[in-house]
Amino acid sequence: MSSEALTRLAEERVDHRFKGLPPDADGLTVGELAAQRRNLFAEADGFTTPVLALSAERLEHNLALMETYAARHGLAFAPHGKTSMAPQLFQRQIDHGAWGITLAVPHQVRVARAFGVQRVFLANELVDAPALRWIAGELAADPAFRFVCYVDSVRGVELMDAALKGSTRPVDVVVELGAGGGARTGVRTEADARAVAEAVAGTATLRLVGVAGYEGEVPQADPERVRSYLRRLVALAADLDKGGLFGRAEEIVVSAGGSAWFDAVADTFAEIPGLSLPVLKLLRSGAYVSHDDGHYRRLTPFARVPEEGALEPAFRLWAQVVSRPTPEQAFADAGKRDAAYDLDLPAAQVVRRGGVERPADGITVTGLSDQHTWLRTEEGADVEVGDWVGLGLSHPCTSFDKWQLIPVAEADGTVVDYIRTYF
Repeated sequence: MSSEALTRLAEERVDHRFKGLPPDADGLTVGELAAQRRNLFAEADGFTTPVLALSAERLEHNLALMETYAARHGLAFAPHGKTSMAPQLFQRQIDHGAWGITLAVPHQVRVARAFGVQRVFLANELVDAPALRWIAGELAADPAFRFVCYVDSVRGVELMDAALKGSTRPVDVVVELGAGGGARTGVRTEADARAVAEAVAGTATLRLVGVAGYEGEVPQADPERVRSYLRRLVALAADLDKGGLFGRAEEIVVSAGGSAWFDAVADTFAEIPGLSLPVLKLLRSGAYVSHDDGHYRRLTPFARVPEEGALEPAFRLWAQVVSRPTPEQAFADAGKRDAAYDLDLPAAQVVRRGGVERPADGITVTGLSDQHTWLRTEEGADVEVGDWVGLGLSHPCTSFDKWQLIPVAEADGTVVDYIRTYF
């Protein structure tokens, strides 16, 4: 990645665009503010609520754990960057052994390229002509740039071919195998997959390099259904290879792996038979970087294979109690604009008052308004106006996108860095 582009992030000026940061920091660069090592909880240091923070220690733990996991299972790793859209985290993921970064739409690829990401796996179909021409320009300008995207229809291949006429390097594509009836994108049958692969072979602008899919879309997913789908994916790679359809490739890409079933991916990919070319077994899990206190805490494969380790939730949203209208009710100053709520409501975890932190016993989040958290308080719940409530969040993909500059805090509240996002 580009160290110069990352350095420029530290030179950006702090101002009103960034929620939760100290008002008296306006005009400082992000680097200058980080160097002051202000404390998230010290009133004199000026952080305002609501404020989202990442745990420095847990973030590093999660990065290291997935690096070890991928290496142990012989997997290349292209974590899904749509989770954070944070080039600083992309860099840390690459520093921890990532092959490259997975993305979902052309805008995200533009962000990654602006920061010098050299390998991008686009886990989506791409038929937008201006975006394809831009990709072709990036490939022409940088021989080291590797780009791979999905195809799942002959019509899509035709549109890509038309947009890429005259390009100097072919765009690498993988056939996406859909995860079953009612699933998302992807061919529904192996016959359709072969038809798409043959259409790619008939172009000069595209190069077929593998197969891919997303097991998280398997209907009524359970271990056997997920493994059955992944075995179909592996068999498809072998079948297309037997048919000579990877003839222009240098390696065969077989890719899957969201954040809920990567153990099944590791097990199934270990069974990939010998093919005519080296195989790049590419895992794409992204939510691990921050993990969460809800959806992925319940679904993480590490709960099924605890001997492999455990991810740790790195996010906490701090909100201040601004109203206590009845003994059964309180309101804090974070809402839908600040907290993910698409899968689960936030969970009250701790309360801070006067520098003392204690469990949020008897306090339950019952709803979110645009700018308020609704709290139900049981008899004896110790919470009053002015207290800070630490909220655990579910679904990191819709947590990162509400914050442009996120403090990274050590366990005692010392802020050591700020993560810039681009959504």
